[in-house]
Amino acid sequence: MDDMGGGMPGMMSDEDMAALEAAPDAEFQTMWLTMMVEHHTGAVEMAETEQEDGRFQPAVDLAGDIIASQSAEIERMEALLG
Repeated sequence: MDDMGGGMPGMMSDEDMAALEAAPDAEFQTMWLTMMVEHHTGAVEMAETEQEDGRFQPAVDLAGDIIASQSAEIERMEALLG
Protein backbone atom coordinates (compact mmCIF):
# COMPACT_ATOMS: atom_id res chain seq x y z
CA MET A 1 0.00 0.00 0.00
CA ASP A 2 1.32 3.45 -0.86
CA ASP A 3 1.78 5.99 1.91
CA MET A 4 -1.60 7.66 2.32
CA GLY A 5 -0.06 10.87 3.69
CA GLY A 6 0.91 12.45 0.42
CA GLY A 7 1.94 15.59 2.28
CA MET A 8 -1.65 16.66 2.91
CA PRO A 9 -2.56 17.74 6.43
CA GLY A 10 -4.54 15.17 8.38
CA MET A 11 -3.72 12.18 6.21
CA MET A 12 -2.85 9.01 8.07
CA SER A 13 0.39 7.21 7.37
CA ASP A 14 0.64 3.56 6.44
CA GLU A 15 1.90 2.95 9.98
CA ASP A 16 -1.15 4.69 11.46
CA MET A 17 -3.45 2.53 9.37
CA ALA A 18 -1.59 -0.66 10.30
CA ALA A 19 -1.81 0.24 14.01
CA LEU A 20 -5.54 0.90 13.63
CA GLU A 21 -6.05 -2.40 11.84
CA ALA A 22 -4.17 -4.29 14.56
CA ALA A 23 -5.83 -2.52 17.50
CA PRO A 24 -8.17 -4.44 19.79
CA ASP A 25 -11.80 -3.31 19.63
CA ALA A 26 -11.61 -1.13 22.75
CA GLU A 27 -8.56 0.75 21.48
CA PHE A 28 -9.81 0.86 17.90
CA GLN A 29 -12.71 3.15 18.76
CA THR A 30 -10.51 5.76 20.44
CA MET A 31 -7.79 5.51 17.80
CA TRP A 32 -10.31 5.85 14.99
CA LEU A 33 -11.96 8.92 16.51
CA THR A 34 -8.58 10.52 17.22
CA MET A 35 -7.43 9.92 13.65
CA MET A 36 -10.69 11.23 12.24
CA VAL A 37 -10.38 14.43 14.28
CA GLU A 38 -6.89 14.88 12.83
CA HIS A 39 -8.17 14.09 9.33
CA HIS A 40 -11.05 16.56 9.58
CA THR A 41 -8.73 19.20 11.03
CA GLY A 42 -6.53 18.79 7.94
CA ALA A 43 -9.58 19.24 5.72
CA VAL A 44 -10.48 22.44 7.53
CA GLU A 45 -6.91 23.74 7.13
CA MET A 46 -6.97 23.05 3.40
CA ALA A 47 -10.40 24.64 3.05
CA GLU A 48 -9.22 27.75 4.91
CA THR A 49 -6.31 28.00 2.47
CA GLU A 50 -8.75 27.74 -0.43
CA GLN A 51 -10.89 30.51 1.04
CA GLU A 52 -7.83 32.75 1.43
CA ASP A 53 -6.13 31.98 -1.90
CA GLY A 54 -8.79 30.47 -4.14
CA ARG A 55 -9.69 32.05 -7.47
CA PHE A 56 -12.56 29.79 -8.57
CA GLN A 57 -15.62 30.99 -6.67
CA PRO A 58 -17.48 27.66 -6.59
CA ALA A 59 -14.42 26.06 -4.94
CA VAL A 60 -14.17 28.94 -2.45
CA ASP A 61 -17.86 28.48 -1.64
CA LEU A 62 -17.40 24.73 -1.22
CA ALA A 63 -14.49 25.42 1.11
CA GLY A 64 -16.85 27.37 3.36
CA ASP A 65 -19.26 24.42 3.46
CA ILE A 66 -16.38 22.06 4.28
CA ILE A 67 -15.21 24.29 7.13
CA ALA A 68 -18.70 24.40 8.64
CA SER A 69 -19.50 20.69 8.32
CA GLN A 70 -16.09 19.32 9.27
CA SER A 71 -15.82 21.68 12.27
CA ALA A 72 -19.20 20.44 13.54
CA GLU A 73 -18.07 16.84 13.12
CA ILE A 74 -14.82 17.57 14.97
CA GLU A 75 -16.84 18.90 17.90
CA ARG A 76 -19.02 15.76 17.96
CA MET A 77 -16.03 13.42 17.80
CA GLU A 78 -14.17 15.33 20.51
CA ALA A 79 -17.27 15.03 22.71
CA LEU A 80 -17.26 11.26 22.13
CA LEU A 81 -13.61 11.13 23.14
CA GLY A 82 -14.53 12.88 26.39
